[in-house]
Amino acid sequence: MGELSLLSIGAGAIGSYIGGRLLLSGQQVVFLEKPEIAERLKQAGLTIHKGSESHRINSLQVTSSLQQALSAKNAYDVLLVAVKAYDTHNLIETLLPFKEQLPPILSLQNGVENEPLFRSVFGQDRVIAGTVTSAIGWKQVGEIVIEKERGIGIALDQKLARKLIDVLAQSGFNVKGYPRADPMKWSKLITNQLTNATCAILNMPPAAVLSHPASFQLEMLQIRETLNVMDALKIQVVDLPATPVRILTWAIRKLPLWINQPLFVYFIGKGRGNKMPSLFLDLRAGKKQSEVEYLNGAVVRFGEKTGVATPLNQFLYQTLMDIVQERIPRNTYEHNPDKLLEDYRSFIK
Repeated sequence: MGELSLLSIGAGAIGSYIGGRLLLSGQQVVFLEKPEIAERLKQAGLTIHKGSESHRINSLQVTSSLQQALSAKNAYDVLLVAVKAYDTHNLIETLLPFKEQLPPILSLQNGVENEPLFRSVFGQDRVIAGTVTSAIGWKQVGEIVIEKERGIGIALDQKLARKLIDVLAQSGFNVKGYPRADPMKWSKLITNQLTNATCAILNMPPAAVLSHPASFQLEMLQIRETLNVMDALKIQVVDLPATPVRILTWAIRKLPLWINQPLFVYFIGKGRGNKMPSLFLDLRAGKKQSEVEYLNGAVVRFGEKTGVATPLNQFLYQTLMDIVQERIPRNTYEHNPDKLLEDYRSFIK
């Protein structure tokens, strides 16, 4: 088996999933965390649940000092970044003083703007784009649940990518390489948009959003706008690990709502069911930032650059940010897709 030494920024759901699985296969992993979390991880270790099986790692290498982590005795192959997209700028400021000591960065973040930011600061050949399609639940510090294992995508445009794919595959991951980063990241953006902003705005689970005619119409329209932007950028849709994005987007482009709705309710709603998505969870946690800025907001920004109209993405982005920042009450659209659709129609007049 190939060897890989990894420094993970944080031990959240994705960091613990990747780092924990690598540790179980004998790779070297160090977690960088806040002091209080670092102490808890040292004491509790890491437990990974999957179905009826659980794997526990009792001894973890955890530090709260980046300088210590990057000391001369530690040589890492990869720096794993899986923080929220709204934390990227602050992370770059933290990493910048150690620019010359940093290994290549593997970004597994949501959105399409993180890797370009990292490249602009740390160099074009120092950043590897990736994506995780597995659904990972975070129970508490040092404990995660693999809710639905799908896989990992890695862009092949950096020389370390092949080794990374080999080691991840040997560690039990379903890994797929992609010649270019943009198709992979934009295709993941589409899956991140589906039943995300609408669920947060409406305070409704994915299955309910897809089952209501008004909110289903909004779901289809927002993805059509994203596809129009991708067309303008000449970025193709690609399938992701265990995630058939191409057939999904073909249906959204080609089939009428009355055919699509029962299909989406069955295939997407059944898979996501009553599990609330990330934008809702951040809203419920009282966070004053939201990744909608880097999902629907990114579609709006690239739409402006390419001259493609994205009014629904603008409306969903603006509405959710208004709720997050308490400019409008959280219950404005609660369980009311008809009002959301009506207000969108007023918005575009």
